[in-house]
Amino acid sequence: MLRHVQQDSTSLVSSFRYAAAGLAHLLRTQRNARIELAVGALAVALGAWLGLSGPEWAVLSLTIALVVILEGLNTALELTVDLASPERSPIARAAKDVSAGMVLVAALGSIAVGAGIFLPHLVK
Repeated sequence: MLRHVQQDSTSLVSSFRYAAAGLAHLLRTQRNARIELAVGALAVALGAWLGLSGPEWAVLSLTIALVVILEGLNTALELTVDLASPERSPIARAAKDVSAGMVLVAALGSIAVGAGIFLPHLVK
């Protein structure tokens, strides 16, 4: 029994290491991810300064996470498409463009969310 517990905890630790390596790769190789995290950090700093409510923090946190998650998924999809289709292909390009477009939609949506959260505090 103990052996199974030990194996499970090792694989859990490994899972976290792999996840951290993936996040590090994303931040090392993707300029947009670094920009999105920097903007997210600025939003958190502004939120702290303005004294956001609990629900506002929840919405802000989920919005920042959504944009970064979609950027990571976009990067994973682009890497996978490049591996599966190293030659130029209109279908591969469309897959990449659609994925990038969804990140753009989330980023634009995050601006609207930020405006909805921050503007009422700033115009008081």
